[in-house]
Amino acid sequence: MIDSGNTAFIIVCTALVMLMTPAVGLFYGGMVRKKSIISMITLSFVAFIVVAIQWVLFGYSLAFGTDIAGFIGGADYLFMNGVGLDGDGIPDILFMVFQLVFAGLTVAILTSGFAERIKLGAFVLFALLWTTLVYDPLAHWAWGGGWASQLGALDFAGGTVVHISSGFGALVAAIVIGRRLGFGKETMKPANIPLTLIGGALLWFGWYGFNAGSELAADGIAANAFVVTTIAAAAGSLAWMALSWWHSRPSSLGMISGAVAGLVAITPGAGFVGPMAAIVIGAIAGCVCYGALLFRVKKGLDESLDAWAVHGVGGFFGALATGVFCSAAINGVDGLIYGNVNQFVIQLVDACAAVVYAMVVTYVIAIVIDKTIGLRVPEGEEYIGLDISQHGETTQM
Repeated sequence: MIDSGNTAFIIVCTALVMLMTPAVGLFYGGMVRKKSIISMITLSFVAFIVVAIQWVLFGYSLAFGTDIAGFIGGADYLFMNGVGLDGDGIPDILFMVFQLVFAGLTVAILTSGFAERIKLGAFVLFALLWTTLVYDPLAHWAWGGGWASQLGALDFAGGTVVHISSGFGALVAAIVIGRRLGFGKETMKPANIPLTLIGGALLWFGWYGFNAGSELAADGIAANAFVVTTIAAAAGSLAWMALSWWHSRPSSLGMISGAVAGLVAITPGAGFVGPMAAIVIGAIAGCVCYGALLFRVKKGLDESLDAWAVHGVGGFFGALATGVFCSAAINGVDGLIYGNVNQFVIQLVDACAAVVYAMVVTYVIAIVIDKTIGLRVPEGEEYIGLDISQHGETTQM
C-alpha cells in the first residue's frame, strides 16, 4: 500500500538531502585557498554523479539485498531488478533514491582528506571503489539486515554509516596522500568564509530531510527528529563558539562548524532521543569536536577541512550518546541513563567496528590507487592550483 502523504514527504526529503552534497562543496570550497575553490566544489558534484550510477547498477543491491553472512547484500536488486513503483508506504524506487543521496553525500564529505592535491581521475576511481567496498557494507550492517542491525545497534540516520565512515576515511586519505606543499610553513587561510557560511546554512537546511526523512513517514517520530536536529545544532554552535571565544575570539567559521558538529552527533539518535537530551548531545559534541580540531592541528595533520574532527569524532560520539540517551517513551528502546547498559555496549561495539573497517579498507584503496595511477597531482600543478591545472578555470574575474 502506497501512502501519498508519506510519498510526498520523502520526495521532498530526498531533494533536501541531495542539496547537501553541493552544500558540502560550498562549505569546503570557502575553506581552501582561492586557487582551488572550483576544484573542491567540483569534487562534491563528481562524488554525487559517480555514486548515482554505481548505486542504481549494483550499490543498492549490495546495501539492501538479501543478507549474506551479516556482511553484505545479495544480487537481488542488480540493475534495479525488482525495484518498482509499489512498496510498503512509499514506492520501492523512492526508497532507493532516498538512500542514493545519502551515499553521494558521504563521499562528498570524504573529499576533505584530499583537498587541493588529488587528481580528478584518481578521485573518480576512489569514489567508485570506496562506495562499493566501504559505504555499501556499512549501510547493509546498519540498515540492510546485517550484523549490526541484528545485534540491535541504533543508527537512525547515519552516524556510523555516513559520518564515522567519511570522517575516519578522510583522515586516512589525508595521511596517504600527504600534506599540501608548504603546509605548516605557508599561511593557508580560507579564501572565502562567506561561501562556507552559505554552505553550512544549506547543510543545516538539508539535514531536516536527512534526519526527519529517515523515519520514512510523516509522523511523530519524524517531527521529533526535526525538533532535536534544530536543538542539537544550536547547542553545538553555542558550545563551539564559547570555547573559541575563550581560546581566542568567536569566529563565524567556529560557529558554523559547531552547528555541523551538533547535527552530526544527533544524527544516529534523532529518532530515539528527546529535546533535552539533544541539548546535551549537541553541546558536548561542540566541545569534543573542537578538541579534536585542536588535536589535529597540534599533530600537524593536513586534514584541514576537518571531516575527521567534525564528522568522524562527532559521529562516534553521537553513536555512543544514542546508547546513553535513547528513550523507550520515544521509540521503544531505553539507554544507559534508563538502566539499559546493554544498549550502550552495543553502540560502542558498532561504532568501533565502523571505525576500524572504514580506516583499514580506505587505506587499502588509497594505497592501491596511489601505487598504480597515482593519487596526487604533480607539484607544478599543485603549485598553480587545481582550478587551473585540473579544470582550466579560475575564480578570478
